[in-house]
Amino acid sequence: MPVDDQYNRGRGGTANRTALIIHTMADIAATFLVLWILLYLLGANQANVFVQFVQGVADPLAWWARDIFTMDTEGLRVALNYGLPAVIYLLVGHLIAGRVRDL
Repeated sequence: MPVDDQYNRGRGGTANRTALIIHTMADIAATFLVLWILLYLLGANQANVFVQFVQGVADPLAWWARDIFTMDTEGLRVALNYGLPAVIYLLVGHLIAGRVRDL
C-alpha cells in the first residue's frame, strides 16, 4: 500500500471521528433542551433532582436565546426560548460535522 494512501486514510478517519464528536455534542445539547421543554410542559416536579439537573444543563445552553420570545403563555414561551437553540444546535452542529467529514 502506498504511503499516500495510508496518510489519507488516517486523515479521513480523524475527520470522521471529529465529525462524529461534533455531531454527538449537538445532539446531546438539543436533547437536554427538548427534555427540559417536555418536563416543563408536562408539569414535572421542579423539586426533583433529575428535573433540576436537566434544567441546570438546559439553562446555560439557552442563555443567548432567553427571553427572545416574551408571551403571556408561559409554556409557549419556554417551548420557543428553549426550542430555538435546540434547532440551531442541531442545524449548525450537523452542518459543521458534514463539512469536517468532507475534509
